[in-house]
Amino acid sequence: MTYLLHIDSSSLGEASVSRQVAQSFRDRWQGPVVHRDLAAAPVPHLTAAGVTARDTVPALHTPDQAKAQALQDELIEEFLGAGAYLFTVPMYNLSMPSAFKAWLDQILVTDRTFSHTGASPAAGRPALLISARGGSYAPGAPREGLDYLVPTLETVLGHEDLLGLDVTTVTPELTMATHAPALASLLPLHEASMTAAHDHARALATSFAVRAA
Repeated sequence: MTYLLHIDSSSLGEASVSRQVAQSFRDRWQGPVVHRDLAAAPVPHLTAAGVTARDTVPALHTPDQAKAQALQDELIEEFLGAGAYLFTVPMYNLSMPSAFKAWLDQILVTDRTFSHTGASPAAGRPALLISARGGSYAPGAPREGLDYLVPTLETVLGHEDLLGLDVTTVTPELTMATHAPALASLLPLHEASMTAAHDHARALATSFAVRAA
């Protein structure tokens, strides 16, 4: 069995709801795991050296280009070596943490992780995206349509012209209900959302392991 690549991006450590649900997946997962915690050890944002290194002959790389290319090579090889993926990406200000965006920008490289003429080398591999949020952005909620995280990541991670992963999304919601008095009436909905998220994560761990074997 190849490994599960777990990319964490929550800044809250053990208090993170996204991480707690991810742990339910990890507890059920049977197999090796490569865990990259972008909050504890962030990768740098993409620079001009990183962009230009991709189209420059390695023998002509400047020191900055060589360093940037080495990082991209490490991250891409780590990504492509996985048989399944777990992405812990909470909603921050309606979108993803900048640490996760930095990681994406480093690994999205034409003709390496995706192609304009064929499928990604990772196409079809199972991926779980866990994204906790303080409120609700579901149909009918007051903030419906303001979720700029899940639609973006489901496209980047799952579209056949990009990474092509088989993405399942779990969104434990209304996390602010536990400590915001104005949302106290929503606590039962939050608790139900949490139970469903943990149960779904455990079930997916079992199915992913079979597919990645």
